[in-house]
Amino acid sequence: MIIQTGMRTDIPAFYSKWFLNRIREGYVLVRNPYNPSQVTKYSLSPEVVDLIAFCTKNPAPMLSHMDVLKSYGQYWFVTITPYGKDIEPKVPDKEKVMEDFKRLSDIVGVDSIGWRYDPIFIDGKHSVEWHISEFEKMAETLSGYTKSCVISFIDIYKKVERNFPNAREVSKQNRITLGKELIRLADRYGMIVRPCAEGNDLEPFGADCSGCMTVNTFESALHSHLDVPKRKNNQRNGQCTCLLGVDIGAYDTCGHLCRYCYANTNAALVKENMRKHDPASPFLVGGNMPGDVVHKAQQKSWIDRQMRLEI
Repeated sequence: MIIQTGMRTDIPAFYSKWFLNRIREGYVLVRNPYNPSQVTKYSLSPEVVDLIAFCTKNPAPMLSHMDVLKSYGQYWFVTITPYGKDIEPKVPDKEKVMEDFKRLSDIVGVDSIGWRYDPIFIDGKHSVEWHISEFEKMAETLSGYTKSCVISFIDIYKKVERNFPNAREVSKQNRITLGKELIRLADRYGMIVRPCAEGNDLEPFGADCSGCMTVNTFESALHSHLDVPKRKNNQRNGQCTCLLGVDIGAYDTCGHLCRYCYANTNAALVKENMRKHDPASPFLVGGNMPGDVVHKAQQKSWIDRQMRLEI
């Protein structure tokens, strides 16, 4: 099975000590974000967890501990954008993150790491031309260290609307114009562009619109075939075909405080939850509470031991 760590928060950046403790103890407890008294216990044994997927803006805190993950398959998405502190207040400088990206790639291999350039928004400061120029400089730096670049355009969710009121959706014309150029530049530097939940508009120009975290993504990282149980698609706007799986993170806990974030309600709640964090707890935030009902997840390996893929 696949364990996700990054759809709700950035565990490598802010909670690496907690995560390493969870790996050593072999399990994690996760609250249902919509019904907090429902708690699921997930084994983190490599006998049932085939791959751990990470989404981070700062992998640096994990780089000296990668030996702990040797028993697991891994896939890392590292988000690196050219925005400034006015948009991403607590994200390290992109030059530092790109160097860490290259170190991480050397450890896990190019099939196990992808670059995310998202979300893309356009305003008076961040024009189509600005994105093209910045993207090319970054793609040149990361060339040879990944084969994949995921892009997406900003979605104006309620939390985004509250925290970034000046943000606007990108017009279809600008999505096509910018997307075509990013696809061309990515190809120049040995990458394929994979739009995230953006439909098929960019497919005629060379984008892979099949998804960014698909079964094939994980099979390529594992160099193995996966026998994935049939399940409902994880649809976002009816356009997401990714295998998102189980996420062990929690909303309102990401300290980057990016203005476009869909996972944080506001900075005050994030700070409160981060104060409640205990690296020794099986929960990311807090601990056991009265009324908790703990359910042990049914887990098994999805790797088909009878088939090895040469990918």
